[in-house]
Amino acid sequence: MNVVVLSDTHAPRRWKSCPPRVAEHLRGADLILHAGDVCVATVLDELAAYAPVHAVKGNNDGPDVDAPETLELDVAGLKVAMIHDSGAAAGRWARMRRRFPAADLVVFGHSHIPLDHYEDGLRIFNPGSPTDRRRQPHGTIGLLRIEEGRLLSAEIVPVT
Repeated sequence: MNVVVLSDTHAPRRWKSCPPRVAEHLRGADLILHAGDVCVATVLDELAAYAPVHAVKGNNDGPDVDAPETLELDVAGLKVAMIHDSGAAAGRWARMRRRFPAADLVVFGHSHIPLDHYEDGLRIFNPGSPTDRRRQPHGTIGLLRIEEGRLLSAEIVPVT
């Protein structure tokens, strides 16, 4: 299963429509995970034209964004948890382990800082933002390959 992971698209201020380099990856997606701050529900509708979408609510999401604060789901046998704001960088891995004890992977956003960290059976993964890179060199998204309960690959790719 090919999964595209997004966060912090910040429409319509930053995301006017799906950027072409993001769309290239979405065309091959079996599933899209959005870790919040879509800001307007039309982004989720736009993404759903590519593949099924699961999203969590971010701190900038409007009332029209119908998404839970956290989400736990099975993706091809892999236990995935999602949250927008994982808190401060210090202690993040341990905090996510306590918050989602059954998870193999926790997807989050908020900081706009890409992160892929694996430790002791838990991967925490922030795809960054494709449209609001802040102090990062590039806008980024995440790509996951999941098969039979195993995360075969996880990468953060530049799209700007």
